[in-house]
Amino acid sequence: MGYSAWFQCIKGCSERYPLDDVIYQCRNCGALLEVVHDMGELKKKSAREWMDTFDDRIHKNLWPYGSGVWGKKEWICPNIDNENVVSLYEGNTNLFWAERFGKDIGLENLWIKMCGNSHSGSFKDLGMTVLVSMVKQMIANGKKINAVACASTGDTSAALATYCAAAGIQSIVFLPKGKVSIAQLIQPIANGSLVLSIETDFDGCMEIVQKICSDHNIYLANSMNSLRVEGQKTVSVEIAQQFDWNVPDVIIIPGGNLGNVSALGKGFLMLKDLGIIDKLPRIVVAQAERANPLYLSYKTGFKEFKPIVARQTLANAIQIGNPVSYEKAIKTLKIFNGIVEQATEDELSNAAAKGDKYGMFNCPHTGVALAVLFKLLKSGEIDSKEKVVVISTAHGLKFTDFKKDYHEGKIEGVNSRYANLPVQLPADIDKIKGVIYERIEKNKA
Repeated sequence: MGYSAWFQCIKGCSERYPLDDVIYQCRNCGALLEVVHDMGELKKKSAREWMDTFDDRIHKNLWPYGSGVWGKKEWICPNIDNENVVSLYEGNTNLFWAERFGKDIGLENLWIKMCGNSHSGSFKDLGMTVLVSMVKQMIANGKKINAVACASTGDTSAALATYCAAAGIQSIVFLPKGKVSIAQLIQPIANGSLVLSIETDFDGCMEIVQKICSDHNIYLANSMNSLRVEGQKTVSVEIAQQFDWNVPDVIIIPGGNLGNVSALGKGFLMLKDLGIIDKLPRIVVAQAERANPLYLSYKTGFKEFKPIVARQTLANAIQIGNPVSYEKAIKTLKIFNGIVEQATEDELSNAAAKGDKYGMFNCPHTGVALAVLFKLLKSGEIDSKEKVVVISTAHGLKFTDFKKDYHEGKIEGVNSRYANLPVQLPADIDKIKGVIYERIEKNKA
């Protein structure tokens, strides 16, 4: 089939650019680009046919369609030859019904989309498989690309290093010194990335990497490159597919650089345009109070957007004061009747820990989303009978220092309401029994 896609300016410039062009912003006006698909060609296949195709491919071994991303290849990046796809069979992450947790907070239908259950431990794998595959395609077509680079607060660097290592392409990572966890730092190191620890914050790293990538022999991998969005939009398709091609009422997603917000919206709009769904969910963006430029803009009705200097937050992956994808995010929120809310350090820490008590193991960014859920339930913005999906963006194992400090009560300004420390005891059976029975009785109360 003649499926095709191209880059196009988000502000409506008529000029198009091929997906293998080294370009990140419109040459006419400087706005960000988005990937546009030939919807006329896609509509030649019925909604039922698309659903059956995607259902048939899921978890299968026919390369590369068993991947949660490449199983939707025609919707994502049809321009890449299958032999140039770089995939670790990402995606297809579990969506589980958090029944006990939901009942505790007064919500009948709470679901958690576990995007952190991916190879590098975050949803960033979904976009990076597309971007690195395109780089491999470009190299195969004779373009000289020496390396792929990104600025990161942790998860993007891990995903880039992983997929570049799988492809045999050099990756370069710009990290703000002292602002990422050891687990996040060691991932790109282990995968052979050139790791540059820069004495600045994420926004400073982003400014530097854009200048470095102005040399077209180094390709930019941050979310201003809209190839990333194409992979990340499969979260929407997966959610609909996991609900038997229906959509929830509300989706809550943490927001930092804001590429994930527009990706989520783009996936649902594509589903609706192709006749698979007939309604759109409401999208909620959750921001840390210390890095909240979108929230501040929302409070003005999006009349203005001003970058801020983000303060240090436990949710370090979203510690971004000047998000490159804010225009896309605002456009998405207006279409999806969106809400933006924020969470303090105390709120996000305790929300993450509360979720852990019900079998989760939350990253601090998921804690931000959960804290915002609690707020919106309390305010009545979310009804107790609505079906709500919280996007868990990364695996908690990447943030064990955060967990340890929380339970030891070492986080300044955080009252660890769910702290649970080991009980130090002598090898005395009676004393051990006493502690066990005390806990059992406490749980009954």
